[in-house]
Amino acid sequence: MVLSVLMYNSETWTLKQTQENRLQIPVFEMSCLRRIAGVTRRDRIRNKEVCDRVGLLQDIANHIQQRRMQYFCHVQKMDRNRYPKLALHGYVHVTRRQRRPKKRWIDVVKNDCKQHDLDIH
Repeated sequence: MVLSVLMYNSETWTLKQTQENRLQIPVFEMSCLRRIAGVTRRDRIRNKEVCDRVGLLQDIANHIQQRRMQYFCHVQKMDRNRYPKLALHGYVHVTRRQRRPKKRWIDVVKNDCKQHDLDIH
């Protein structure tokens, strides 16, 4: 139940590295897994053993990346007149104040594809 609440709409997230680090196993997820397994830090049981006890196969960051890639493929297969596809490939002609550009979802998807040696064109 905790995982489903955490992962709600995660395919549309653009996580920065600091946010992704907070979701990694040693922080949030490990505390939840230890509670599920009935293990405290005082028991001095390694994280890997706790993960094996609860049957965890992949960490949250990889799970989010997988969901994001599935959603991207789903949008790519849509008709070009559908709103999600228009929003993905659209461009808004607005000038912004000068500062660091915001991280866009398509940039995150391109980065994911680069990690898996895929081309999105």
